[in-house]
Amino acid sequence: MTSPDTQRPRPGSDILRTALRRNLGAMVWGTVLMGLYQAGETAFPIALGLIVEHTMRDRNLGSLGLSIAALAVIITTVSLSWRFGMRILQKANTTEAHRWRVRVAACGLQPVARDVDLKSGEVLTIATEDADQTADIIEVVPLLISSLVAVVVAALALGLADVRLGLLVIVGTVAILSILSVLSRRIGSSTQEQQARVARAGAKVADLITGLRPLHGFGGNHAAFRSYRKVSTEAKLQAITVAKVNGAYAGAALALNAVLAGAVTLTAGWLAFDGQIGIGELVMAVGLAQFIMEPLRLFSEMPKYVMIARASAARMALVLTAPPVSTPGPERPAAGGNLELDGVRYGTLRDLKFQVSAGEFVAIAAYRPREAADLASVLAGHVPPGAYEGAVRVGGRELADLSIEAVREHMLVNPYDGEIFAGTLRTNIDPSGTSRTVPEAVEASMLTDVVALHRDGLDHGVRDRGANLSGGQRQRLSLARALAADMDILVLHDPTTAVDAVTEQLIARNVAKLRRGRTTVVITSSPALLDAADRVLVLDDGAVTAEDTHRNLLATDEDYCLAVAR
Repeated sequence: MTSPDTQRPRPGSDILRTALRRNLGAMVWGTVLMGLYQAGETAFPIALGLIVEHTMRDRNLGSLGLSIAALAVIITTVSLSWRFGMRILQKANTTEAHRWRVRVAACGLQPVARDVDLKSGEVLTIATEDADQTADIIEVVPLLISSLVAVVVAALALGLADVRLGLLVIVGTVAILSILSVLSRRIGSSTQEQQARVARAGAKVADLITGLRPLHGFGGNHAAFRSYRKVSTEAKLQAITVAKVNGAYAGAALALNAVLAGAVTLTAGWLAFDGQIGIGELVMAVGLAQFIMEPLRLFSEMPKYVMIARASAARMALVLTAPPVSTPGPERPAAGGNLELDGVRYGTLRDLKFQVSAGEFVAIAAYRPREAADLASVLAGHVPPGAYEGAVRVGGRELADLSIEAVREHMLVNPYDGEIFAGTLRTNIDPSGTSRTVPEAVEASMLTDVVALHRDGLDHGVRDRGANLSGGQRQRLSLARALAADMDILVLHDPTTAVDAVTEQLIARNVAKLRRGRTTVVITSSPALLDAADRVLVLDDGAVTAEDTHRNLLATDEDYCLAVAR
């Protein structure tokens, strides 16, 4: 699969630039409206000061009425500009976060370079929290500009009353931002470290959930929980550190803003007492000193959010810039369902050679589970062609020369631990809603009893990871999904290890019948599936050591008989 994210590197700064460029129109409108909001907020104490000044001097009810009407216009402008400005910005923010979430998820569904070493839990954290925090830059920039507008308008208005008041606001704002910029760098580095530790904790949780049953089986759950407790504690301590830094930043910002507002108020009071400004100008100055704290607070918090967005974008870049485990080719498999391995060497596999003709049902009896897992990984494309010797050919074409889309349209490798998703039985069997063989797949996988148990039938709800299903039901549901896909080549890895012998026998016959004329490979030690196959390949010590029907091998090969007979 090719996308802009896999065609060239995308560092964190490039991600932020892309987000800003893509939402330029929304940001312009948002900036205009939020600037209008801040200008209206600033105009309110200015108008109030002018009203006091002219009312005390003219004492005219008509002028007072016009002044009240002007205040109503300002209040209405403030309300509407805030409402529509934030609506535009938050819509753009949410949309942009969704775009990055989809891109990160798309990369997460593809193998990434091993040197990145990101687990599924880490990718999940990046696709959710980091995507949201990166998209916040769309709101940060307009709010930063609008806050700057408010500070500038306030400085100009105070400068018109007295130059010293305007200069005090400008110098004070520059000093506050200079001090806070130092603290914001600490926030960025601390936040990045926190996100990394939270992601590691999330990855640990995902691993624990996946392997919980095996861990309970050999008593390793307590050690695993201690391991999780350790990474979780590290994430908690780092979160506390980030909270302290954020608290120090917020406290410093509030204190500095209060000092500046107090300085403006005291200076205006002194100037009024000395007769250098009027009462109306004093009211305006005091009002602006109180108001200016809000835009100054926003203005001073923006560097913090910028640093957080940069840290999150840098983490997203870890996924988006990671090259795929292999560079897909442009070709497509030829018509038919031929599958061939020629001299494959990988892991426990040693010069593995075999060929499956189109329409053939072949079973592979692997004496060692590791050999079966390595073979399934190679066929599924989880191992890059450069990581193994030899060639894997699908439809006469080498796997390295085929596009990922072409391979997935032509061949499906169903793992023994296929994931079950929250939804219904139907959506798990046919996620795309396009399969025409769902009833046949349900019957072949012997899932009919599960469907019959529930009033809703195939629309019966399934919890995440199939929590409300037994192990055998989950396995049959996964098998039904693989059969419903109706691929030219179907590879099943231990599809019946969690079902009883009678059900296993029925499944073997049904799969052979349903897949007649379609290429099917089953990596298994199940006697029922081995007997249903057209021929059996014996995989021992990484190579095919025997080939015949199941019954002939039982009669002539003692090692085979000991390995598969039950």
